[in-house]
Amino acid sequence: MRRNGYDPYHGRSRGRTVLKVLIGVLLVLLVVSIAALFFLEPYIHYSIDGVRLELPFFQGAEEDPDPPTDTVPIQVATPSPSPTPEPETDYCGVLLPVSALSDGTALTQAEAAGATTVLFEMKSIDGTLAFETQSALGTARDTDGANETIAQFTAGETETAAYLSCFRDNALPRTDRSLSIHSSGGNWWDDQQVRWCSPMSERMRSYITDLCRELAELGFDELVLDNCSFPNRGGTSAILSDDNYDPAALTETMETFFQELDTALTDYPDLQVSVVTSLTVLNGGSDGSGLTLALLKEYADRVFVEVPEGESIPAIEGLEIVPIVTEGTDSGSWAVLS
Repeated sequence: MRRNGYDPYHGRSRGRTVLKVLIGVLLVLLVVSIAALFFLEPYIHYSIDGVRLELPFFQGAEEDPDPPTDTVPIQVATPSPSPTPEPETDYCGVLLPVSALSDGTALTQAEAAGATTVLFEMKSIDGTLAFETQSALGTARDTDGANETIAQFTAGETETAAYLSCFRDNALPRTDRSLSIHSSGGNWWDDQQVRWCSPMSERMRSYITDLCRELAELGFDELVLDNCSFPNRGGTSAILSDDNYDPAALTETMETFFQELDTALTDYPDLQVSVVTSLTVLNGGSDGSGLTLALLKEYADRVFVEVPEGESIPAIEGLEIVPIVTEGTDSGSWAVLS
């Protein structure tokens, strides 16, 4: 009933109070949810299997998985740069008299000849030596102090070579015929009346290899081996077949000599060994010397050869060929041996 125009007061509505409480709870839950979303965002993982929550305090220590056993590790190879090949230089050599060593004119004479390598005759055709040797077979000139003079010169910057007439030796057969090539009348002579020692003589081979080793010790850069063979000039048909000359074993004997020389020079790996040969051998033929192209390719660093007019030098891979000339030229390789 109204009193004085107003409705009577019935108190607060209970439904409105419940609604306010519900709204407050929802607001708290919303705030907590937003805060949890920001806090848990690093631990929420999305994948094709759905959303996954991974909390660190619910997980044990992870172990690295074992690598697959059927895989091969990838290796990246970095190619090393190819070395730049050194340009080939021409060989220009001149044979000078041994006196040029002692009188101080060697370099002047070499320059005048246009040579870059100086050769000195250390063993001549007449068998004499231009240095002091320890060998009992050696026949030397007056060589007192020669080795010191040689060593002093070879220690310089000029390329030096020792020239030897190996088995063409006019002296030793006179005193010891067991070393020589024979004919039916005694020692055999070539077309210049020069005797030869035999490469089949073990003593003679040892003598030559001993000389080569001594010359290497004196500091020469190169050995030039001339007449390093059986004789192939003059009346070779008069040579007697015996223990010092077996036509069927010439090449075999020369190979034995080169093998022995290799052994003797083991301590001198930088020493160059050059051999004088014929154009016939370089063309793959036989000239009766016992030398073959195969032997030269295996044992010689360089070969010297006379080239008759109208002939040409063959190109042989792995073998440097130097023509023997009477006078040096402005271009190309050459060697003056007289």
